Amino acid sequence: MDKFTTLTGVAAPLPMINVDTDMIIPKQFLKTIKRTGLGRNLFDEMRFRPDGTENPDFVLNQPAYRQAKILVTGENFGCGSSREHAPWALLDFGIRCVIAPSFADIFYNNCFKNGILPIALPQEDVDRLMDDAERGANATVTIDLEAQEIRGPDGGVISFEIDSFRKHCLLNALDDIGLTLQNVAAIDDYEGVAGTERPWLFA
Repeated sequence: MDKFTTLTGVAAPLPMINVDTDMIIPKQFLKTIKRTGLGRNLFDEMRFRPDGTENPDFVLNQPAYRQAKILVTGENFGCGSSREHAPWALLDFGIRCVIAPSFADIFYNNCFKNGILPIALPQEDVDRLMDDAERGANATVTIDLEAQEIRGPDGGVISFEIDSFRKHCLLNALDDIGLTLQNVAAIDDYEGVAGTERPWLFA
């Protein structure tokens, strides 16, 4: 995954609570195990009409938000089933940060494993950022992970909390495989000894 250090971009407002993973990426798109290509079906049932044409009222179809990198939304975002396709779809669309008052636990954890920064803030701070986001493409927001700050278009700053280990992983682009590969020398040493002592395990 890519490092997350500082992100500056348009924030799209999605003032909805209890947005579940089936709304983020509907079940019919879960047949793939690839992490790419799912962005076109992000929020499919809200973005598109039954005939396949775009719904112009949905925020990500509006010109100001087609290139949004940040999503500002309501409480309990990512509830429902535990599908990892949900953060895959957000990431493939270009969303690298989701800001909400609260998240479903499994979705929250899956975001970090895929290079997305989920930020939980008090409702009043989310409301301030929602107001900023509703200004459109001219009002960009900056997320500074190292400083743990969100800087709004008018210069206002909101601080946020994040677990230090998760912060380290995002700053250094370390997913579960990357963390394991940090110990590759020790793994190679172990396999070398084990291969000599118990060669049948490596035959």
